[in-house]
Amino acid sequence: MGQADGGFMKILFITSNRLGDAVLSTGLLAWLAGQYPDAKFTIACGPYAAGLFRAAPRLERLIILTKQPWKKHWLDLWRDCVGTRWDLVVDLRNSLVSRFLFAERRAYGGKHQGQHKVIEHASVLGVHPPPAPHIWIDHAAEAEAARIMPVDRPVLALGPAANWACKQWPIENFAALAKRLTESVGALPGVAVLVIADEKEREQILPLVQSIPDRDRIELLGRELATVAACLKRATIFVGNDSGLMHLAAAVGTPTLGLFGPGLENIYGPWGSHCATIRTVESREELLTRLKRSGNPFLNLMRGLSVERVVEAIRKLMALN
Repeated sequence: MGQADGGFMKILFITSNRLGDAVLSTGLLAWLAGQYPDAKFTIACGPYAAGLFRAAPRLERLIILTKQPWKKHWLDLWRDCVGTRWDLVVDLRNSLVSRFLFAERRAYGGKHQGQHKVIEHASVLGVHPPPAPHIWIDHAAEAEAARIMPVDRPVLALGPAANWACKQWPIENFAALAKRLTESVGALPGVAVLVIADEKEREQILPLVQSIPDRDRIELLGRELATVAACLKRATIFVGNDSGLMHLAAAVGTPTLGLFGPGLENIYGPWGSHCATIRTVESREELLTRLKRSGNPFLNLMRGLSVERVVEAIRKLMALN
């Protein structure tokens, strides 16, 4: 590829609105940054994922795609980008916008569905082996994490929320899990418990928060994503629902156990040898059939995963890390 005006390459990277999908795309972005050290990047993503990219290397511009009626956000993106001659446009959203920009080369996502998302993203540019997700954390976030996180005891990080109520492990199970693990005969005696959630999820996770003694509890509610990532990097282990937070924990290298039921762990499982998944005794198909028959769109489908099985999965994961 050649160089755009100004003596350096210009790369446009369009990624997901959803946090989890955006995390899983960061490996490809990191590969591009290493492959083209003279490139400057413009990254377009949704507001929830924006914090992932603020410290990305050679970031020239971060465009936040906030959904608007009639998909006007795509028109705004086109207006923002049409005046630039791009050396490479990587469009993981496979949108029309990238087809109407001046670009020497284009690559589109969504062509190899059914594989794990990390593999799917890598295939966009034919990269093998697929690069693992990578999170860039700035000094300010690291300093804040150092202030929040203890240095004299292990930390169990819990992600009790998810973007779909049906795939949230019951909150009382998280409370029971924390109690089991922190007992003197538990798998993590003396551990501090880090509870992470969005501010709007405070009410639903309150039973978990209230079950943990003040001396053992660290709350991280509604904090910026970079700080969350820096805190997760310092945690001993993360246990949580199939969610963007689970992918963030895995991406910073923390041993991660993902809890699955109606989700697709073969496509959306946490990535890396330091990660594991455990699912309900029922298959995904059985759970979705139950949901359809119930007529209740908020039916909890995670009750077939016991605390005992999660504790055993944690023991196995800790033994490997």
